[in-house]
Amino acid sequence: MKQQQEEEEVTTILITGAAGQIAYSLIPMIGSGMMLGPNRKVKLHLLEIPQAFDALKGVCMEIEDSAYPLIKEVIPTTDLKEAFSEIDICLMLGSFPRKDGMQRRDLLEKNADIYKTQGEALEKYAKKSVKVLVIGNPANTNCLIAKTYAPSIPSMNFTALTRLDHNRACCQIAKKLGIDVTDVHNVVIWGNHSTTQVPDVSNGYVSISGEKKLITDVINDEAYIKKEFFTTVSTRGEHVISLRKQNSATSAAKAVVDHMKDWILGTKEEDWVSMAIPSDGSYNIKEGLIFSFPVICKDGKISIVQDLPISSWIKEKLEITEKELLEEKSMVFPKQQQ
Repeated sequence: MKQQQEEEEVTTILITGAAGQIAYSLIPMIGSGMMLGPNRKVKLHLLEIPQAFDALKGVCMEIEDSAYPLIKEVIPTTDLKEAFSEIDICLMLGSFPRKDGMQRRDLLEKNADIYKTQGEALEKYAKKSVKVLVIGNPANTNCLIAKTYAPSIPSMNFTALTRLDHNRACCQIAKKLGIDVTDVHNVVIWGNHSTTQVPDVSNGYVSISGEKKLITDVINDEAYIKKEFFTTVSTRGEHVISLRKQNSATSAAKAVVDHMKDWILGTKEEDWVSMAIPSDGSYNIKEGLIFSFPVICKDGKISIVQDLPISSWIKEKLEITEKELLEEKSMVFPKQQQ
């Protein structure tokens, strides 16, 4: 009976920037049940700018031709009301790309207009229970903007993607130790989704031959942790771009799926993941900033893992990434007191 009820439910998902690379990888994952499970049917609202609408129509043709049993309906649109009306999940992929010679302030200002408009659309048309994930960069501050302009939606319903960085960190540890990535647990990405992010394994562990062992004990190489590992994870996106001449796409789509699956269906017992969420002051991070923390999810709610021991070296790095986020906030909300 429970399975029959689940099969009858339809979740409405909005994807912005839906003709882009990430969406092209993400939609098949959603259609295959990777995000919400093998029985949950979905209705897709796909939003694009008018210049990309023909490309979006081509994407829709491919969705039809793939004959996904879980995709009940697809609505391609350039209209904000049609896109945001009565949605359950909002995946915000669309953002203004950084161009040659563009300063960070210019990029932030361009995206501030986009996310102000879409935040207002969330406020006006979406369900108040909508779960929002911002992927378009600069993701943390774009999320803050959208949240600011949708005040009637609970703050904790707004998140930004740092799961890609989290997955990258797990993979690097697995490669270093020659183990499966599923045997790496409780790494953390703190802060901003930028090169100031703080990959942290100091409270993580690995499962080797059925035994839990601290990552730092098994690797036993502080120089590797502080230099090679830290730099590899925090600059991985730039390295991908340098090789394929385009942003990460499939890995980003998989991270979106992982993020939403854990948020909606719950994290594994005793495991935490990384999500950028509104700070409540935990770990002395300025309240209200969209900051990546270690979190657990249960019954659709996100909770920050509290009281983890933090080394002085990690604390210094947290101050740097927090400062960057405060600077970004001041650029898009110059009149607000920091």
